[in-house]
Amino acid sequence: MPFPHLTAHLTTLTTALLAASLFILAPGAHAATAAKAAKPAATKDAPALPGYQADLRQTTVSGLSSGGFMAAQFAVAYSATVAGAGIIAGGPYFCSGQPGRFPYIPYLTNALSTCMNPGSAQVAPPVASELLRAANDFARDHLIDDTANLKRQRVYLFSGTKDQTVTRPVVEQVGKFYQLAGTPAAQIRFVDTLGAGHAILTDSNADKPCAVTESPFINDCDYVQARDILQHLYPDLQPSATTLTGKLIAFNQRSFIQNSYSSMSNTGYAYIPKACDSESCRVHVVFHGCLQTTQAIGDRFYTSTGYNQVADANKIIVLYPQAEPSPVYPYNPKGCWDFWGYTSINPIDPDFYRKSGTQMEAVKGMLDRLGSARNSHR
Repeated sequence: MPFPHLTAHLTTLTTALLAASLFILAPGAHAATAAKAAKPAATKDAPALPGYQADLRQTTVSGLSSGGFMAAQFAVAYSATVAGAGIIAGGPYFCSGQPGRFPYIPYLTNALSTCMNPGSAQVAPPVASELLRAANDFARDHLIDDTANLKRQRVYLFSGTKDQTVTRPVVEQVGKFYQLAGTPAAQIRFVDTLGAGHAILTDSNADKPCAVTESPFINDCDYVQARDILQHLYPDLQPSATTLTGKLIAFNQRSFIQNSYSSMSNTGYAYIPKACDSESCRVHVVFHGCLQTTQAIGDRFYTSTGYNQVADANKIIVLYPQAEPSPVYPYNPKGCWDFWGYTSINPIDPDFYRKSGTQMEAVKGMLDRLGSARNSHR
């Protein structure tokens, strides 16, 4: 760092700012009660993730909120692998890295303002052109894949009209980012007319009313969002299965994590359609949002959001990597995915946006395992 005399001060400042992340991307005091009430999923003795000879050339990703940011981040960093992304109430790649302020970038401050509700925070939304410029620089330095790959990706974007957590001006910058990268307009779908709160959407009356922003952040809007996402990313889809014939597996996620600062659970989950036991399938990765961990809502996210029904009929393995709450260090009390640097030892120079970032590298490792020889475990 060119200003060593500032390091101690900035580290103290960053630590203080991290306390503010207690509220990031999950408004509502009721959420704490929901987190206490939910029974955590079992994490002991999970088996290794098997290989299924999956076709990784057709890998896609999606996510809500911090998971939406993570999906956008992963899709850009690993653009040579990812063929499409679904972003629900999330922002563009490296959103928290812009604007930069001399002599350092206040990543968390940007994440809490520029990348969420910039109007309420009285700041400007992220600027797609600046973020693409940064991505191009990272690609030239081989920190991420070549941004030319973005031209082939298909992109689904969603912003609910009642969402005041991550607002439309942030989401629309994802579309602008891709347009500037050369992605054809026909490959970008932006849904922004539903009166939804900050949530992933279903057509189940067992879920929360459409307009609210409440745990478990799964809302009944008479709209199967998982289906719409996958239909755009894979235009050849067959109708969803009415009865699941595949299996939901728990696997040892810890084996893919390279350091102790990941804020990731010991256990991850995947839905494996029956056909994938003998045929090569595609893979779709789904990143949950803040307060949607197993500690907060049990199995709701990976069993009742609609992805598995679509996947079962279309030979798609659905991978559900799991973040977890971390109350001390790294400070991530709501189990958010990292898009501002909490997993980095040096928060002034984080690596969350790179292929080598802790969470990014772990998820890529899971994909590589799914693509390995059938039933292999290494």
